[in-house]
Amino acid sequence: MPYLVENLKIACATRRSISHLCRAIHINRQQFNRYINGQTRPSAHNLTRIANYFDLDASDFGLAPRLFRARLRKPNSGLNQGSELLKAFPGDLAALRRHIGYYQTYYRSPSWPEMVVCSCSRIIEQGGLVHVKSMERLRDPGNGIRQFTKYVGLAAFYRNRIFITERVVGPNAMLSQTILLPFDEYQRVYLRGTTMGISWRRENLPYASRMIWRHVGAEPDLRELLARCGPLPLSSRQLPPTVRSFLADPSAEVYVVPAEY
Repeated sequence: MPYLVENLKIACATRRSISHLCRAIHINRQQFNRYINGQTRPSAHNLTRIANYFDLDASDFGLAPRLFRARLRKPNSGLNQGSELLKAFPGDLAALRRHIGYYQTYYRSPSWPEMVVCSCSRIIEQGGLVHVKSMERLRDPGNGIRQFTKYVGLAAFYRNRIFITERVVGPNAMLSQTILLPFDEYQRVYLRGTTMGISWRRENLPYASRMIWRHVGAEPDLRELLARCGPLPLSSRQLPPTVRSFLADPSAEVYVVPAEY
């Protein structure tokens, strides 16, 4: 790739700093400096990571600089351009990247009255889109219930809100929607909002409730993350104080659409 170094510099100029870029893609700053100084070439793996961050293909860094600039301004999202709905994703990609990582998630459900359902989710960028992958593990030994559910979805960012649409993986697919926002501009640990879904123990009735996500890092202990999943009483010490106060607030009702009027 004769234009690799020049194109790397062009791409880096679109970001606020190289340090920020290196932290985002988890590449050592000194190593990255050797790339942009032409002292060494990135491995195929690292070049792919860099390209994914800029929503490009690794081969794009071999384009002539004029073509590379045009490609950088108009990334290939891989979407079906005939779908108006898919065009909404990912929205403001640069803003959404700040929230990539793993989360412990908490919400109230009509299937578990007076309880908080604790699950885990991951926000990850792949192929120009920001995907959401969630896992929910529910156990009720008294009633012989053991449920493990996986969700996949997409996220979009608009006006300081994260919009997430997910579906259940498997033959009994259902959809859920979540809207989240940071507590303030600089606070990245908690995202709060509301979720809408279908209750699986109450005639599949639609409902809406508060939801809060707690960021747990880019590489948490996944076994420990999953072990914390399940229904918890509001008084549980496993609930962080911020989570408990948000979900136990008297105004935090669970709204269920009745089956009949």
